[in-house]
Amino acid sequence: MFYGAVVWDPWLIVAQIVCLQCLYYLTLGLFLSILVGTRVSRLSLVYFFDFVALTTSTVTGWCVIASFLFSSIAGAGFMLYLIERAKKCLDFSATLYIIHLFICIIYGGWPSSITWWVVNGTGLAVMALLGEYLCIKRELREIPITRLRSNV
Repeated sequence: MFYGAVVWDPWLIVAQIVCLQCLYYLTLGLFLSILVGTRVSRLSLVYFFDFVALTTSTVTGWCVIASFLFSSIAGAGFMLYLIERAKKCLDFSATLYIIHLFICIIYGGWPSSITWWVVNGTGLAVMALLGEYLCIKRELREIPITRLRSNV
């Protein structure tokens, strides 16, 4: 979609990062509203950015964890259409999670929960590896060449 002939285009890279980040948070919000919104009286940004919400001691915490992991799977699909190159998937996945870490630090402080680090590390790995796999599958498809044969 965004990939062009120019190798180094900083505006393209920034646009891809912004689009991927926005789509990730939209998907995370969708999954949180489906899985967590039915369990709590009021859905807030705590479930997005506070490390306390990622806990294995409650069912709601497990729903938040599932939302993060489902969003990373969806993020791999987004990279298939936004990034389009397998060798760039790790870079964009790491950028997304580093930006998420900075937002979490601003919102709720340094994440001191081991669960937060495991969930986000797993999400990074899933997004990068699944995104690379999907992009490689697309890159290795045969290019269809139509050939007209005469009946002679």
